Amino acid sequence: MSRIGIVTDSHSSITQDEADRLGIKILPMPFYIGGECYYEGKNITRSELMEKLINLEDISTSQPSPEEVMNFWDDALEEYENILYMPLSSGLSGAYSTALILAREEKYKDRVYVVDHGRISTPLHQSILDALEMIKKGISASEIKQRLEETKQRMAIFIAVDDLKYLKRGGRISAGTAMAGQILNIKPILSLDIGILELYKKCRGLQKAKKTMIEDIRNILLNEYAEELKNGDIHLLAASSADAETTKKWVQEIEQAFPGFDVMCDYLSFGVTCHTGPGALGIGFSCRQ
Repeated sequence: MSRIGIVTDSHSSITQDEADRLGIKILPMPFYIGGECYYEGKNITRSELMEKLINLEDISTSQPSPEEVMNFWDDALEEYENILYMPLSSGLSGAYSTALILAREEKYKDRVYVVDHGRISTPLHQSILDALEMIKKGISASEIKQRLEETKQRMAIFIAVDDLKYLKRGGRISAGTAMAGQILNIKPILSLDIGILELYKKCRGLQKAKKTMIEDIRNILLNEYAEELKNGDIHLLAASSADAETTKKWVQEIEQAFPGFDVMCDYLSFGVTCHTGPGALGIGFSCRQ
């Protein structure tokens, strides 16, 4: 039996193929379209989701049932002595709180460590890669959990939304604001701050929004993480709900703005894409553990 395993959910943006390669387990997150339950990565593709979003079908996000979580843990515990469970950030869902209660049951005590990492999408993906490196170094599950939670503020991610109607449908902006924004070509930039997705800035046009995000990430790194930048301890991250060609060009723009950096880019999870809509582009960073 292996010592420590990692279980996360599909909000990590890690594909099943990569999960198999990394040796981690992905719990597919449920959501509902027209009252029918779908599971990310199982019975609906990204292109199918995009089509339903464009058609403005009734879509709502959800979280797995306690039984689904426990069954997933039980399977993992047949392979591992301990597991690190890294679900969607506690600031965005009740999944973390539910998991924390479940982990107090006797059969999971001192075996399942639920991590409140404050991340989603590519930043969560990177945290999982960091955790795997710590496992290789022989660090215990409890210490890895502590390190990830203590450093969860050492990151940032901005996401520029291309179409305001999806934020309006999710109740994040009013109908009047959405209408005015469409007329004026306003592209909001959202910020993920310790798991809370909130409005950061408004820009006229997507090109201005992209430039603003790149400049602001550069300023944060230079002013707040100069030592980490100097030592090469910064992971540069990107995210997208746009098409493949737009996503490729966005990554190239980031690489040109930060020469010498490798950029890890993921598609935003289905749950996040339901709120941002197609065409969203993100940039962020995290510090090496």
